[in-house]
Amino acid sequence: MSSTAYHAGLAALADRYDAFIVDLWGVMHDGVTAFPEAVTALEAMRAAGKRALILSNAPRRAEVVTARNAELGIPADLAHAVLSSGEDAWRHLNDRPDAWYEKLGRACFHLGPERDLGMRAGLDLDFVDRLGEAEFILNTGTLSSDDEVETYRPLLEQGLALKLPMVCANPDLEVIRGGQREICAGALALAYEQKGGQVRWHGKPHPEVYRSCFALLSDVDPSRIAAIGDSLRTDVAGAAAAGIDSIFVAGGIHGEDLGVDHRGEVDPDRYAAFIEGAAPKPTAVLPLMRW
Repeated sequence: MSSTAYHAGLAALADRYDAFIVDLWGVMHDGVTAFPEAVTALEAMRAAGKRALILSNAPRRAEVVTARNAELGIPADLAHAVLSSGEDAWRHLNDRPDAWYEKLGRACFHLGPERDLGMRAGLDLDFVDRLGEAEFILNTGTLSSDDEVETYRPLLEQGLALKLPMVCANPDLEVIRGGQREICAGALALAYEQKGGQVRWHGKPHPEVYRSCFALLSDVDPSRIAAIGDSLRTDVAGAAAAGIDSIFVAGGIHGEDLGVDHRGEVDPDRYAAFIEGAAPKPTAVLPLMRW
């Protein structure tokens, strides 16, 4: 199909790695339920003595992601650790580790749904209801699953006029929830940035979150770590920038483009064209997350 190695399952690659940084949405679940073969793959990974570090671009704290995984059918004990873009953003808002955050201010306008209110807990911030009272925007996503970027155009334009910096706690542009495509916080942040807005991004593919992963896997040589994910923009590009291998799951966010069917079979012609145009290219490809 392509010069990029294609394998039916993860078992063919297991001997090359000691740890895997595993994406969630599109790899382990679809936002509604866990994929049984993916859960079995984590079980097999653990049985083989491998570590699975779950890294999600969810705009929520890591403990919330862990609890939600369990609800979806992914047992907490299958992962060595869990990190999220929300956790990374929360820590930066709490610790103020650099000059950008030190001057950010405390008056925050939170753009996001009610399920993300946990991101506010424990932060020394004043959450305001109007942009005119804010010093920055915390963007965790849209208010409704049916919304588009245009829904928020007036709000984004107002933020630009006020020169408000934005913290984006989920750099994903879109996800597939139960078969339906939804935009994410990243789509709003990208529109804001393209118009000249100042955005601080957290999560994949940005380097800070990979440094946190390496700290949790400090006894593993990076050459023995691979990232598993379904997005070229976040998972594959992030791994490449971090200097580690990547394993692309074809049946995730790009599954329709690649003609992946319910058995995990990929259309050869679509796959060849897709991989040929991919930059950077993944180290290997799986049809689905399975052992």
